[in-house]
Amino acid sequence: MLAFVLRRLFQAAIVMVAVAFISFLLFQYVGDPVVFLLGQDARPEQINQLRADLGLDRPFFVQFWHFLSNAVQGEFGLSLRQGAKVSRLIGERFPATLELALVAAVLALAIGIPMGVYTALRRGTFMSQFFMTMSLLGVSLPTFLIGILLILVFAVHLGWFPSFGRGDTAQIGWWSSGLFTRDGWHHLVLPAVTLAIFQLTLIMRLVRAEMLEVLRTDYIKFARARGLSNRAIHFGHALKNTLVPVMTITGLQLGGLIAFAIITESVFQWPGMGLLFIQAVTFADIPVMSAYLCLIALIFVVINLVVDLLYFVVDPRLRVGKAGGH
Repeated sequence: MLAFVLRRLFQAAIVMVAVAFISFLLFQYVGDPVVFLLGQDARPEQINQLRADLGLDRPFFVQFWHFLSNAVQGEFGLSLRQGAKVSRLIGERFPATLELALVAAVLALAIGIPMGVYTALRRGTFMSQFFMTMSLLGVSLPTFLIGILLILVFAVHLGWFPSFGRGDTAQIGWWSSGLFTRDGWHHLVLPAVTLAIFQLTLIMRLVRAEMLEVLRTDYIKFARARGLSNRAIHFGHALKNTLVPVMTITGLQLGGLIAFAIITESVFQWPGMGLLFIQAVTFADIPVMSAYLCLIALIFVVINLVVDLLYFVVDPRLRVGKAGGH
């Protein structure tokens, strides 16, 4: 187990160094931060002085080492557009993105798993066929179109929910969240549903496929031969083994929700990291772009590591395989 964890940590460190290198290249090839700070009319001596102050006149790998050491401490310099520390901007926007992703993940799991089980156990029914048809639409339609349709129906025509913004927030210690206010939940519904639809349909189809596969195995046939009830077979044996691979996909999808909330946040003007990144791309705010890439990579690496460890604990075949190989 310890060797497994150390190997995963070593791989994670390599991935993070590679992402940091790609992020650092943004400073080299996506515009000149000195020009952004001083403007086109700056004198050559001003440009040279600022370049020396920022350390941009140093050798390439010296600059990269300086960038890497600062990134480990969570420092990415100042935003070229807002003039504020990038770490503070990310810290202010991260809670909004996290709460949106968590609510979307809970919706996807709470609805997707039961729908997947139902469509597997009731394959020939009208509702099962209806769920499968709707899942095709959920997978096929782009997120921005789903968001626009929800705004058109529920915000413009029905007027049930607001079409943009985060609403009122409450401060609990260092955490500022709309989950603690009614207005916050009111603003959260449409973007959370928009972000959850694709994940929901993916989980539903995955659970259905795994459930059908498990129901064809020999130990399920043996359980039926022993006279176990359908409820015990379906939920005590089949569903339990179905959720092992689903857990892996779901864990990685949580990272995807955080990373790919960019479109949803743009459609609903949700003040999260995705909207901050879009604004940074528009204004070529390289420090913010670099910080966002590194943070998203770190989230994926951490979630991947946790999922690997959970998979190692839940699936006894991995432990047996490791012991046999050792």
